[in-house]
Amino acid sequence: MAAEVGVRAFRAVAAVLLGAVVLAGCGPSGSGGSDDAPPRGSAEPAASTAAGAGPATSPAPSTGTGTGTGPSAVPSPADTLVRVTRSGGFAGETRTLVVKGDGSWSRLDGKAQPEGAGRLSEQELTALRTALREADFARLPRIATGGPKIYDGFFYTFAHGGYEVAGEQGSLPPALERVADALPPFTAR
Repeated sequence: MAAEVGVRAFRAVAAVLLGAVVLAGCGPSGSGGSDDAPPRGSAEPAASTAAGAGPATSPAPSTGTGTGTGPSAVPSPADTLVRVTRSGGFAGETRTLVVKGDGSWSRLDGKAQPEGAGRLSEQELTALRTALREADFARLPRIATGGPKIYDGFFYTFAHGGYEVAGEQGSLPPALERVADALPPFTAR
């Protein structure tokens, strides 16, 4: 029993680290830079890459208009709205979805190579934004635990608004399940 718990903990930590490595390598030019890093002098922190680590400050969600920084700033359409990595499953594959503020999205394979792209409809983008707002990332646990074990299930890592949260498929809070449901597909149909 203790060995099984240790293996589960190891898999969870390994998946978080893998997600962080994949996210770190998804820069605008593939050089490892961060395409969703805030501009210098911004009040909003970049997404945390350490498991369980939150941002140094608690930013207010962006709700206003403009291109400045601070709580009333709205990211430009080219900024990343959400980045979600899903790993595991029966085949043990890793995929990352990056959705921009204008609804355009790209799917990356486990080596951060482009694998597909598209654009959400206005209704789909509104549903995703609503799910993200209602999820309240600032108040979610950094690693969701406690749900039933789903063998060959997926492990998710969500990055949004300067926060990173993760959890196994059976342990995701309902708010994160709604975010996952609002995303484009992780695999080509």
